[in-house]
Amino acid sequence: MLDILFHDEDYVIVHKPTGILVHRSHKSDDKIFLLQTLRDQIGQKLFPVHRLDRPTSGVIAFALNKEAARELSNQIQQRLIEKKYLAVVRGYTEPAGIIDYALSAEKNKERKEAKTEYKRLATASFDIPCKEFETSRYSLVEFRPKTGRYHQIRKHCAHISHHIIGDTMHGKGEHNQIFRDNFNLNRLMLIAIELKFHHFRLDKHITITTKLDLEFADFLERSEWKWDK
Repeated sequence: MLDILFHDEDYVIVHKPTGILVHRSHKSDDKIFLLQTLRDQIGQKLFPVHRLDRPTSGVIAFALNKEAARELSNQIQQRLIEKKYLAVVRGYTEPAGIIDYALSAEKNKERKEAKTEYKRLATASFDIPCKEFETSRYSLVEFRPKTGRYHQIRKHCAHISHHIIGDTMHGKGEHNQIFRDNFNLNRLMLIAIELKFHHFRLDKHITITTKLDLEFADFLERSEWKWDK
């Protein structure tokens, strides 16, 4: 059963588990999808309005009618939706910053404006050698994307050389291996933790938050993090 965070006549918002596609794709032969699973669970037709990557977990919204879908889609196009993500990345990032780096969905395609704000929440160092270094250092970072490009946060982290742990496409294999071998973590350490939008029928802003996945929360709890003030 999917964890439903919000449900009314217009929207249903759930916590997407890691490792599941939002909907069917010709690029995959998966048999289980979030869209169909949720539709069967609530017994209602769904209108997808945004997406999360397969390995990314967290908050995702579906509309339950065409009017609601149109209203939310308009907010997304106008960049009125606010999204917050948490991630564990390699190295110590700057305390805060803006990544302003144009991206394209595919190679040799036109790049489009892409901006992501970030704030470092905590740092951790482990006595685990990595290449020429005797220790491995990581940051827990909050990301607020201002645009919605394909793999935006993952690509932006790679661009500033603070790759997200568990990212097999844009990340660093040696750090992913450290997490697999030492922490039994085989997932992308990225979660959509919060979604804020204007509910057209209620005429007010709605903020939906979710909890960290169990393995994500357990890793943070059993590691010695130094929290920023």
